[in-house]
Amino acid sequence: MPYAGHTYLCEADRTLILFYDSSARIPFMLKPISRILHSLLLLVFIGSWGSVVYYLKFAPSRTSAATLAPAATLAPAATLAPAATRTAVPTPAPSLPSLSSTVEPITDTDWSLLQPGLERRVIQIYNDQNQHAESLYVWRLDQNTFRMDVAYAERPRSLETWQKETDAVLVVNGGYFSIENERYFPDGRIIVNGRASGRSFDGFGGMLAIDRLGAELRWLVQEPYNPYEQLQAALQSFPMLVKPGGELGFAAEREDHARARRTVIAQDREGRILFIVAPEGYFTLHQLSVYLTESDLNLDIALNLDGGGSTGILVADPREIIPSKVLLPFVVLVYAR
Repeated sequence: MPYAGHTYLCEADRTLILFYDSSARIPFMLKPISRILHSLLLLVFIGSWGSVVYYLKFAPSRTSAATLAPAATLAPAATLAPAATRTAVPTPAPSLPSLSSTVEPITDTDWSLLQPGLERRVIQIYNDQNQHAESLYVWRLDQNTFRMDVAYAERPRSLETWQKETDAVLVVNGGYFSIENERYFPDGRIIVNGRASGRSFDGFGGMLAIDRLGAELRWLVQEPYNPYEQLQAALQSFPMLVKPGGELGFAAEREDHARARRTVIAQDREGRILFIVAPEGYFTLHQLSVYLTESDLNLDIALNLDGGGSTGILVADPREIIPSKVLLPFVVLVYAR
């Protein structure tokens, strides 16, 4: 369409003035402006969405910060290296941590019934670093169901041989012995089938005394050996780990820090007999004395038997054995009544 406007030139200020004949030309002039505004709005929209996407992708989350927080660690403690020595050797060593602080209490419900009158329990022992250090095996028998005896042989035997020859329900190693000219002699008094041999301890140690009524443990300081007492069987050993009444038997001043495999015979306040075996060599005598005194076994008295290579026990039914490392001339036997 031809341009329909008129043009005037003002000579005074030389200003060009345009007049339009029709209002239809106004939209034609606004189109470039509209395009510019649309472009600006599009740029603003793209920029806003870009900010939102960046925030969602890279903003830190509270959950991840919580999971990265460092966990508390326990300070390391000194470990006790086990030693498999049979006899106590008084060598200097650093003091050992108290076991009462490293052993978690275990309730009496952990007993399992092997047969009427015979129960078994295993207590796991952990050190200060919560590392497994020892397994304490415990058998508890009711004297109304079982009786006890002591056996001796000039030629030592294995636990398996002792069990086959005696048909005992349970066989455990006895007290200390000496060897002279290939002959084995008891350290302390021993009575087998009513016949006594060996020299009684005087002023120390303890004794397993067995008569027709049953068995009992004695502290020889409190109740010395009486040669006129009619006993069917007996066996002496040392030291006392728990004195009568549940008192500590092996005090800290006697500690020599020697660790070894341990065998213990004990009696609780209900008169039941307990055999306790620690086969991994973790305990010193003082540590074991403290543990047994403070344990939930309800012990009235406990006597240490020969340990080290002699430590061993065999249960016939259900069969279980912790084998001794040496042959045994003396053993304690358990029979069903």
